[in-house]
Formats: sequence, structure tokens, C-alpha cells
Amino acid sequence: VYISKVFENPNSFYEQSINITKHLYEQSSHPKIKGGEFYMAYMKNCILDNKEVDVIGLFKSENKDTFLKVSSSKDGFNIESLQGININKLDKGCLIFNIEKENGFVVSIVDNVNRGVEARYWIEDFLHIHPRQDEYYDTQNILSIYKNFIKKEIPQQFELSKVDQADLINKSIKFFKEKTDFDINEFAHEVIGKKEIINSFNNFVADYKQEHELDISNNFSISDSAVKKGTKALRSIIKLDNNFDIYIHGDSNLIEQGRDEKGKYYKVYYREEL
Repeated sequence: VYISKVFENPNSFYEQSINITKHLYEQSSHPKIKGGEFYMAYMKNCILDNKEVDVIGLFKSENKDTFLKVSSSKDGFNIESLQGININKLDKGCLIFNIEKENGFVVSIVDNVNRGVEARYWIEDFLHIHPRQDEYYDTQNILSIYKNFIKKEIPQQFELSKVDQADLINKSIKFFKEKTDFDINEFAHEVIGKKEIINSFNNFVADYKQEHELDISNNFSISDSAVKKGTKALRSIIKLDNNFDIYIHGDSNLIEQGRDEKGKYYKVYYREEL
């Protein structure tokens, strides 16, 4: 409500900034929530999706850094130790774009300080926001679901070697990087392949959606930015005791597993050293 009033009448900025500050204070009762400084700014002619739009920025600093102020004098230099806000590392921030008002405005947020329960006050209690359900949302969530399926569900249900699991990960990364649209049936048959694992995957997706209250479509346009971020967590790594890690980026047929009198081993084939 306060933000809407500012966009409708920028002259009410100061009045509404007081209301917003009071609202933040009321939501900051948790003992682990730090105090700090709160800032509000109105920015014009910002660019979002190649369109000019006004933006309201809400920022809170909770930590201060020590910095040195050096000044010259007739006798030399004076050095002072001061406390200040590091402008290169934002503690908490929110940009509210004056677009899609009927859906609650488009918002971009950051919280670099809190990760526990007390962090919810900034996103949930103060800002009252939820993820925008677009191609980024769908792509990010399906990648997260598949990661959990590979890491947690497959080892419990199927006797797949680490190499086979790595192969499934690499196939999924290849799929998302080469395709422009996601279809869950196409993904299952091209990446997973085996019928019994596909059935397990479909059941896992349905249960995961219900448990986490996610509304994800089975068909959507793939977001390149979500793929770039999400595939970083899909790494094909085989960890061997505390001695070696094997990273598999491509053809899993070039690695073999065996055992001899010395113990277990992996045999790796390659064409040239890079």
C-alpha cells in the first residue's frame, strides 16, 4: 500500500518512508535481528526488460566496516580510524519496479547477512513477497528437483554406479543448454531413458511439488540465466576416499571401474592432455 502511494504520488515519498520504516521496525522483534540504518530511494528511468520504469529502493545496513581516513597536514599525514558502510557489499536490499502492479509489482531482492529463521522477516514479514512464477522460476525449480532426485532418491532405489549417476547429470546439463523449451516427458526419455527410473522420477516430482507447495508447469520456456546458475550445483564428481576427486564433464564411456589385488580402481581414457 505504501509503495503504491509513492508511485501514484512521488510527493508523498517522505510521508510514506516514515510508514515503511515503522513497518520494518515492527517486524524486527526477533532477538537475532540486528539493528542498523534504513534507506529509501526513488529512481527514475531505470531499465527493465528494455523498458523505462521508475523504481523504489529499500536498503538496510546491519554491519559496519573499519576504514582509514588519511589527510595531509603541514607536518605530514594524519590517519583516523572510522566506522562506515561498505558500498560494495549490500547487507539487505530491495528494488521495487513500477510494473505489474496488479500482481504486486516486480521486485529484486538481496539478503547477504541472514540465512536462518530470522532472515524471513526481511522477505516475508517486511516485504511480503513470493517468487515470480515465470520461466526462471520453473527452470530453477525443476533443476533443483532433478538434483535432489539424483543425489538422494536414486541411490536409495537403484544400483547405479557413480559413473552412471554422473552420466545422468551431464545429460541433463546438455539438455538444458541445448533446448529452448522444457517438456517433462521429452526430458525423461532423452536424459533418463530407463522406464523404471522415469516412473520413479515422475513420482518424485509429484511428491516434491506437493511437499514444497510448488506450482511448476510440465512445459515451459527454459531460462538461460536460471540454467547458468542452477547447473553449477549439478557437478559430476566422484570422490575417492580423501585422496582423489574425479570430475566427469563428458563421455562416461571413457572411464571404467574395476578391482585388483591392490583394491578398487578407475581407468580413464583420453585422447590428449590439455
